[in-house]
Amino acid sequence: MPSWLRHRGDRDTPPYTGPTSAHLWFDGTPPGPWRSVSATLEIVTEPAAPYLYFWALQASFTDPGGTNLGAAHTGLQWNPRHPGGRAVNWGGYARTADVSSVLHGTRSTLPGIAADENTRTFPWTAGVGYRFTIAMGESGWRSTVVDTSTGAATVIRELFAGGDRLNGFVVWMEIFAPCDAPTTTVRWSDLVVADEERGASYPVRSLRTSFPDVPGACTNNDSRVDDVGWLQLTNDRRTSAIAATLTVGRPSP
Repeated sequence: MPSWLRHRGDRDTPPYTGPTSAHLWFDGTPPGPWRSVSATLEIVTEPAAPYLYFWALQASFTDPGGTNLGAAHTGLQWNPRHPGGRAVNWGGYARTADVSSVLHGTRSTLPGIAADENTRTFPWTAGVGYRFTIAMGESGWRSTVVDTSTGAATVIRELFAGGDRLNGFVVWMEIFAPCDAPTTTVRWSDLVVADEERGASYPVRSLRTSFPDVPGACTNNDSRVDDVGWLQLTNDRRTSAIAATLTVGRPSP
C-alpha cells in the first residue's frame, strides 16, 4: 500500500492534509494599464491520489488610483467531488486577506454542485492546453477557457468586482495531497497581458518563484522551465530557489 493511503480510515474520505503550494509571479511586466491576462495550462501528468489539486491564473482588480479591489483565480482542478475528478474554477475575494469576503457573480451555465458557483464540472483532458483569459465582460470580470485542441471557448461566469484594470499577476498550484502522493506535472505557457483599448500586449517571458517557507510544508515540489514554458511539479526534486527568476529559453538556476 502506498504511504499516501496508509493512514486512511475510510478510503472514500481521505483526511485533510495540506495545503502546500508554489507560485510563479510575473516578473518585469510593464505597469500597463492592463485590461486582460491570458495563460495556457496543460496537465502533463494528472493526479492519481483522491485529494484536491488546483492550478490557477490569478489577477488583482484595481482602479485608476491604484486601489486594490480584490483578486480572483481561474484554472483547472482535480476535484473528487466532480465526475472523473475534473473541474474548472473562477472565484475570488473582495479583500484579498479576508476569505469571508467571497466575490459574488453570475450563474455559470456549466453543471456542478448547487452550493458552489465557483467550481464547476469541466471534462478536461491531460496533454491538452487550456487557455484561460481574465477580462471585463458584460456585467463583471469574466473568465473564459479555450480548449486549444478544438478551439471551443467556454465562459465560466463573471464576478462582480470593481476596477477597470488588472495587476498582481501570478500562476500557482495549491495541493491538498500528502507530500509523497504520486508525482504530478503541469505546464504554463504563452502568458500575455494586454490592453485592447490601446492595442497593446506584452508577452511575459520571466516568472519569479515562491514556495511556502513554513514548518511541515512539502519541500519536494518544484517550478522549472522547459523549451515550451514553466513546469510545476509535486513529489519531485526541488531545483529552483525561492525568489529565483525563471525565464523561458534559459536554463533554471
